[in-house]
Amino acid sequence: MEGEIAVIDNALWDEFHRVVNMTSRELSDWLRTESATPDGEEVPDRAGTKTGQHVLHILRKRKADLTADDVEVIQYVIDQVYAQRRDDLEPVQGDAAWRHALMDIGHDPLRAPERPERGTHAPE
Repeated sequence: MEGEIAVIDNALWDEFHRVVNMTSRELSDWLRTESATPDGEEVPDRAGTKTGQHVLHILRKRKADLTADDVEVIQYVIDQVYAQRRDDLEPVQGDAAWRHALMDIGHDPLRAPERPERGTHAPE
């Protein structure tokens, strides 16, 4: 159900925070920048894509407060980033549209990963 708290394992949570390598502040600023037009800006809480906004809300939550919808978005974002990137997530330059699409979901492909490689995480 939509508002029901979901259980997420540590590996998935860690992987999400590995692929989403922008902070909530950076993502919020980016979404507002992308939504701005010469005539004005979107309301900050509605700027950017629906998925980008959902990622932003997840970044501001504690793991214990995640819903089933959040977990679906977490898995979707991980899958999207790996579909468009190498598993090691080493910085690579691509065209601007590709980079911007990834940044819309919180992943900057020019930023080096700070966490262990995919599928590995620190002991609990």
